Amino acid sequence: MRALTKSIHRLIRDSKAATAIEYGLICALIVLAIMAALLALGTVTTDMWDNVSTKVQTAG
Repeated sequence: MRALTKSIHRLIRDSKAATAIEYGLICALIVLAIMAALLALGTVTTDMWDNVSTKVQTAG
């Protein structure tokens, strides 16, 4: 347990660990933005294909 505590304190003081955490947070925010964009695009695409399906069914 003492070794784990020392490792955690060493990581907190290490600037490389802080940089890695910052890059991880930036990456997570980018992934969330991509997911939001894909969700919005998916809704628009689904509506478009539903419209096409309806027009094909009424034409046939």
